[in-house]
Amino acid sequence: MSSDPLSLTLSALADPTRRAILARLSLGETSVTELAQPFAMSLPAVSKHLKVLERAGLITRGREAQWRPCRLDPGPLREVSEWLEHYSRFWDQSLGRLEEVLREIQAAPVEDGQP
Repeated sequence: MSSDPLSLTLSALADPTRRAILARLSLGETSVTELAQPFAMSLPAVSKHLKVLERAGLITRGREAQWRPCRLDPGPLREVSEWLEHYSRFWDQSLGRLEEVLREIQAAPVEDGQP
């Protein structure tokens, strides 16, 4: 497995459970126990997901007495967004060209009922 930051982030985001954890953390910090509640899995299984997110830099875990709060760190998500922006421009250009072709087809004269 690659260890470059973008690959780590994309790999972490590939799992729907980890995306759901990030969605919950976007509302504010919470404990591992609270994060585990909506999932039909053990605390150790949730902890494994958290380790993947932490290794990717998407979350931080603190320690306050017995409470271990988890917090979202959106920095790596910004890097993914910037990487995707290049492809967004490509899709916009491709769709613009498709729109031009469709206008040309629609503007073409109809002969014998056939376009």
